[in-house]
Amino acid sequence: MAGELFPFLHLLVLLLLTSAGFSDPDPTQDFCIPNTGSTPVDLTQLATYPCKNPTNTSADDFIFSGARSPGKFSKETGFSGLSVTTSLFPALHTLGMSFARADFEPGGVNPPHYHPRATETALVVEGIVYSGFVDSGGRIFAKVITVGEVMVFPKAMVHFQMNVGKSPAVIFGSFNSENPGVVRIPATVFGAGIKEGLLEKAFGLSKEELERLQRKFGPKEGEI
Repeated sequence: MAGELFPFLHLLVLLLLTSAGFSDPDPTQDFCIPNTGSTPVDLTQLATYPCKNPTNTSADDFIFSGARSPGKFSKETGFSGLSVTTSLFPALHTLGMSFARADFEPGGVNPPHYHPRATETALVVEGIVYSGFVDSGGRIFAKVITVGEVMVFPKAMVHFQMNVGKSPAVIFGSFNSENPGVVRIPATVFGAGIKEGLLEKAFGLSKEELERLQRKFGPKEGEI
């Protein structure tokens, strides 16, 4: 009996050891600022960049000042979002984290979206925000939160935010990935070029309604 089990146990051990190697390795050095010269960091090519020589780094390399004020607001949503990943802040490389600043005009919304590679925590630093996510079973978890409160959005869960106060609102989000990615639901569904017949049946839309949504969420002139 023991002889019959040995091949099975041997295979099981091999599978366990192999699967253990699938997780991200821990950093082998204190930090690795991509040495790109004067060119911006290309997130798709991070692994090809050498690390900047630590003797040539200074405190300035580890400071980002671009989140002091909001970016440009969308006229349609009243929302401004700044995603701070390695492309803007190279010192984040290999540290497994990034962050974002989100600003809302009164009534402004951050439309449903998700981050395929990260869990997010969202801290309200100003205003009153209706915040929530929907799990894979279709259950919604949502609540109005205010200054000092934090909500967590589990990895790859669709989530959203809306300023329900009468003054501007500000949120700072943090991610457990240096490149969390973002999939915006309206633009992905109606602006990516999915076959019209499929969308008409899936959402019960008329051709005219679908064309209106495609114009609204499709790429604008000059955009890629």
